[in-house]
Amino acid sequence: LFMCHQMAMKKEAEEKLKAEQLRKAQAAADIPIVWILGGPGCGKGTQCAKIVEKYGFTHLSSGDLLRNEVASGSDKGRELQAVMASGGLVSNDEVLSLLNDAIVRSRGSSKGFLIDGYPREKNQGVEFESRVAPADLALYFECSEDTMLQRIMARAAAAEVKRADDNEKTIRARLKTFKQNTSAILELYDEKTLTINAERDVDDIFLEVCQAIDCVLKKKAKAVA
Repeated sequence: LFMCHQMAMKKEAEEKLKAEQLRKAQAAADIPIVWILGGPGCGKGTQCAKIVEKYGFTHLSSGDLLRNEVASGSDKGRELQAVMASGGLVSNDEVLSLLNDAIVRSRGSSKGFLIDGYPREKNQGVEFESRVAPADLALYFECSEDTMLQRIMARAAAAEVKRADDNEKTIRARLKTFKQNTSAILELYDEKTLTINAERDVDDIFLEVCQAIDCVLKKKAKAVA
């Protein structure tokens, strides 16, 4: 009798887990997830702010989440700071953990998620879609290396608080790493990626962004109906 009771409890726990996974999957299916891709200084942050204002999406920047962890003074934060200061990439497990936690916290009230600066390599995209949810759209803001370098240096010079990863040596390392990984991401996610010329007027860029997001929202609404 005891074994039968244990088996019944195990089955009930498994059914509850499956039900919770299904609920999460359904919730994710109703909420748009948009990857925001582009090198440092390409203008992702500006466009994300405009998207949040118009659509009420939740903006999750992998860079901000990492810097917040560094600012917390935790052991993990100190390890992350060393990697970021050298221009290297933080491990995918660390970034995905921070992103997943942030999404879970906001999922009940969010109208959509902007995942800013992630994935930075194709395996990160695969892991995100496996562990969190499939992305509906990837917006890639294309910008020349010279333009990005000039923008980042100007931002660093004007900033009251200096960031550890905003010096020319580190920036060049970041741009080199970004360039090496971008082509593989774009190739893997070609069907869901919109490449946008980011060296234009901000409003012209945003018009193209809105057209893409409106298309996703219409597809979502149609699927739910």
